[in-house]
Amino acid sequence: MSCPSPLLLSLLLIGIYGQCSGFKICAFNIQNFDATKSANYRVMHTLTKIVSRCDICLLQEVKDLQGKATKALLGRLNRYSTKYSRIYILYDDNYHYKYVASGGLGRTPEDQEQYVYLYRNETVKLTDRYQYADKKEGGVDAFSRDPFVVRFQAKETVIGDFALIPLHTTASDAIKEIDKLYDVFEEIKMKWNTEKVMFLGAFNAGCGHITRQDKANIRLFSNPGFFWLIGDKVDTTAGDLTSCAYDRIVVHGQPFLKAIKPYSARVFNIAKEYKLSKERVLEVSDHFPVEVELKTKSSGQLQAQVQPLLLIAVSVITYVLHILPSTSVV
Repeated sequence: MSCPSPLLLSLLLIGIYGQCSGFKICAFNIQNFDATKSANYRVMHTLTKIVSRCDICLLQEVKDLQGKATKALLGRLNRYSTKYSRIYILYDDNYHYKYVASGGLGRTPEDQEQYVYLYRNETVKLTDRYQYADKKEGGVDAFSRDPFVVRFQAKETVIGDFALIPLHTTASDAIKEIDKLYDVFEEIKMKWNTEKVMFLGAFNAGCGHITRQDKANIRLFSNPGFFWLIGDKVDTTAGDLTSCAYDRIVVHGQPFLKAIKPYSARVFNIAKEYKLSKERVLEVSDHFPVEVELKTKSSGQLQAQVQPLLLIAVSVITYVLHILPSTSVV
């Protein structure tokens, strides 16, 4: 009975090690996602690949009150998941996605957008939702699009359950809108008796819309209990003319921060990841997705078991390659 080759063993272990990733939450300003855009095969193919990487994905700038575009994306996601679970039979990745969407949000009938959350039914459960209603202090609406807040339970994560508060600001009002998120947080804390809250979305929190001096007047910046996981110097835009940290992820409290997989918060550059031309990228959006991973209860244990085996396998390969005679092409 022959033993498996060191190379095959290493590839197997690397594959398992790669599956030890955490629970991924993504946010993507999808730029005018409507029925027309959903009819573009290339756009939908790219979107499907992007969202299928996430346990939860918040979409912004969805203009789909009848739900046709969102349902088309959902259908593609579920077909994609089934297809690739059959190809990669080593892992049970046959996820089924569901979605929950806000109603139309905006100050005028012509400017109605939706927040849409797509989530894996097998890894997360939607437990509550709440459409925040701006108090309009002084008759002024602080938010261009009031946050549509959701609460999820993900039993395999260290954090367990958490609330997501989305925001897509109008750039000229970014300071006021981001500061107002603190009031949404306070309301959610009272309503759901939780402080495990993540804020995410296209905040327009960069490139002159918010200065260092402005941060003193924004409670999510000035209050030390909030942690900004996407930094000020990161470029979340896809165009050549901008390099701005518009899209952000923020968590509240040390318990939530400790439940984040270290260094997992990042921009997902689809141009580099999928080798797309600038034209193809901008067909999808002028923003890149941002993402972060939550620690899971099992990932740390599995990594601890696999990592020593992986190091041994790599050492064996190195030794075998070293003793093999070199070959030359005649």
